[in-house]
Amino acid sequence: MQAKPYCAIDFGTSNSAVALPRGEAMILAPVEGAHTTLPTAVFFNTDEHTRVYGRAALAEYIDGFDGRLMRSLKSILGSSLAETATDLGDGSAIKYTEVIAIFVAFLKRQAEACAGVAIERAVLGRPVFFVDDDAHADALAERQLAAAAQAAGLKEIHFQYEPIAAAFDYESRLSAEALVLVADIGGGTSDFSLVRVGPERMRRIERKDDVLAHHGVHVAGTDFDRRVELDAILPELGYRSLDPEGREVPNRIYFDLATWHLINTVYSGKRVGELALMRHLYRDVRHHERLMRVVERRLGHALAARAEEAKIGVAAGGETSIDLDDVEADLRVAFDDAQLIETGAEETRRIAEAARETVRVAGVAPSSVDALYFTGGSTGLHFLTNALREAFPEARPVFGDRLASVAAGLGIHAQRLFA
Repeated sequence: MQAKPYCAIDFGTSNSAVALPRGEAMILAPVEGAHTTLPTAVFFNTDEHTRVYGRAALAEYIDGFDGRLMRSLKSILGSSLAETATDLGDGSAIKYTEVIAIFVAFLKRQAEACAGVAIERAVLGRPVFFVDDDAHADALAERQLAAAAQAAGLKEIHFQYEPIAAAFDYESRLSAEALVLVADIGGGTSDFSLVRVGPERMRRIERKDDVLAHHGVHVAGTDFDRRVELDAILPELGYRSLDPEGREVPNRIYFDLATWHLINTVYSGKRVGELALMRHLYRDVRHHERLMRVVERRLGHALAARAEEAKIGVAAGGETSIDLDDVEADLRVAFDDAQLIETGAEETRRIAEAARETVRVAGVAPSSVDALYFTGGSTGLHFLTNALREAFPEARPVFGDRLASVAAGLGIHAQRLFA
């Protein structure tokens, strides 16, 4: 009897992908044109009354269409915000969990278009912890994601930890047994799993005994983006500037502007009116004028995107210039790798400590780790991977596909489970 169709979905904070069976193998489905990964983004275009995803969502937003861009959706799971509604800019509102269901449904449709059949069974990835140090919120987050997947039309759902999935992808290329610490550092979480892998072990469906420990923190790529925006961009709008009496101006507006899912809250008429009345608090009125332009022109998401671009640009080339011309003509901010390392020092420390804690929980000496397997978009930050390599100097560094290793590993698990 032929197995019912199935897929594996990597719903990531920053990027997503889907794996499908093709003969005896698993493949990554094209999810946006020929691309097998896409940014986890939805744009509700209120000008044309359409809904677009991925790169197209980012492009329409940048092109200036009116509407609401939604990113980093996964990061709100388990929070009180997840079940609340958000304004789409045309007088209508939608729950955040419904937006997640819409995005998962899009991934499911792309998988079905590739497979040529309806799909009702899936393995979904999940971080080790959706929410740090809160078991109740973590369990709630998984239930919310399961409910979103069911609303998208998936009837049979299984979860697998994302770093475990990455270990499966690594294992498929090994010729001998090894103890590997998987570092899955994406947009929203940094997850670590210490796993025994090898060609003999991969024959087993139940691998619980091979997972010696897993641990993680809700600190990753978007936290570095936020730091870049706060430390490099928002001071040009008055962040940490002083009032005439020598006190810092109120900073909540700046923290909200630097947090993707809170940016839209600064555009309400009430908040804009309150900000307009704060002009007298700024010693340098140019800071207030720039801030007002940002909220009145709804440039918050554009600033967040500039921070992400600056991080990526510095990681690739050592220095960049952040163009803020839409805030003020000829306004630019220089940014380099030394600044990125300094601004992200606390996040780097917390991520490295989570890796060390994973090995401590397993009761294994750091010197016993054979390999460090890196996956996730934020492993492109060399100072971050270097910090992890310094924590395990005897482990061999191995770099997987930053955006697709988890999806590939989830596909391997789905094949073992369903086929």
